[in-house]
Amino acid sequence: MKYMLIMRATDEAVEAYKDMPFEQVIEAMGKYNESMIKAGVLAAGEGLTDAAEGFVVDFSAETPLITDGPYGETKELFNGFWILEVSSREEAAEWASRAPLGPGSFLEVRRVTDASDFPADNEWIQKEEGWREEQAQRAQQ
Repeated sequence: MKYMLIMRATDEAVEAYKDMPFEQVIEAMGKYNESMIKAGVLAAGEGLTDAAEGFVVDFSAETPLITDGPYGETKELFNGFWILEVSSREEAAEWASRAPLGPGSFLEVRRVTDASDFPADNEWIQKEEGWREEQAQRAQQ
């Protein structure tokens, strides 16, 4: 099973990280990532740039509206993610609890869907399976 660990933080937590030495943050994250790699559970993971570099696409109107960051009032910012390949929800929770995050930081843990979550006879599900196979073949070349 795949689980996505979505790193979120309050504005206060983001500010607290700015006060920490950058090398200390990188070392803590590096050690955490290394432990997951050695255990064979890390499928992917990335951090994100500052929210000021991002934008939001709002689909509330007929024509989507694009708004540059920084965003208006925020309660939590999405700062990065990990995707783990684990055997159970409990194992995902165990790895999530080891993340080197401080007060005001949260990990939202969600299972990543796969083809078995959808009707096998659906045309688009079948096409997506084919696209994934093609992509895997190209990656091996």
